[in-house]
Amino acid sequence: MACHMFLLLLCISLLYLPIYSSAKSDRLNDKPIIGVLAQEVYSPKPNQTAYIAASYVKFLESAGARVVPVMINRTLEEYKKLFNSINGSVILYPGGGVSIVSSGYEKAAKIFYELAIEANNRGDYFPVWGTCLGFEQLTYLTSGKAVLSYTNTSGVALPLSFTNEAKDSRMFKGFPAQLIKALASEPLTENSHKWSLGTYNTNEELRKFYKVLSTNTDGNVEFVSTVEAHEYPIYGTQWHPEKNAFEWRQPYIPHSPSAIKTTFYMAEFFVSEARKNFHKFESEEEESRALIYNYNPVYTGTKSSFEQIYFF
Repeated sequence: MACHMFLLLLCISLLYLPIYSSAKSDRLNDKPIIGVLAQEVYSPKPNQTAYIAASYVKFLESAGARVVPVMINRTLEEYKKLFNSINGSVILYPGGGVSIVSSGYEKAAKIFYELAIEANNRGDYFPVWGTCLGFEQLTYLTSGKAVLSYTNTSGVALPLSFTNEAKDSRMFKGFPAQLIKALASEPLTENSHKWSLGTYNTNEELRKFYKVLSTNTDGNVEFVSTVEAHEYPIYGTQWHPEKNAFEWRQPYIPHSPSAIKTTFYMAEFFVSEARKNFHKFESEEEESRALIYNYNPVYTGTKSSFEQIYFF
């Protein structure tokens, strides 16, 4: 009888245990909004002093996210407000051609990087992604040093040389085995960079902070091509996952079925990371005003390597 009474009380007590802790970790944000950092225009014109290539926007939208442009040369207060507003918070540092040491792009990237580190340290999940120039920017922000070397990689598609870390990585563990095999054997990753993180000169800060998931070579220099942080949701690709599906101007951009799958699996992973954050704008009106829908992309394919560009 006493045993039955104990089991009854135990069952009743279990009914009142808090379930929000486990449920919260499984919750996902079904309306993620991702910030994409703008950068300086090489030859500015009125109302065209900064830009974002439309392929980055399409890349994120293809996996179910909306985009907010993160403008350069804004105040710390403005960046902090946006940081706390981006719903499904992630910041993407896109490729480009500005300085990773002194530019409006670098200053904004540094602020968001530091805010992301602080947020993640207190349990506020805030992913950061860097592509090409954005990858290079991350190496500088993490190490505080310019550690890049020249490589002959301006306009070439390459297969990835996966490291042992890739198999259990957050980034690649959800990829189909057939796609991983294709990535390792076919030239599916487009490279448009002259500077790379050589595998021989990664410094102590970078080795402690990042797992190297893949490397590549230009024939002479081996360089790091994909990373993810050990303890933080921070990711970088020296190659361009967005170009395969959305850029058509250059003959070296791969468009095979496996190349297109690479674009969408990378986008799905990145957006799935954004779904783990629940920041939000103060009102629907403020959210609507911030979205990139308020701007029109311009067709630039006849004079640029980008098919379309958003100018600000």
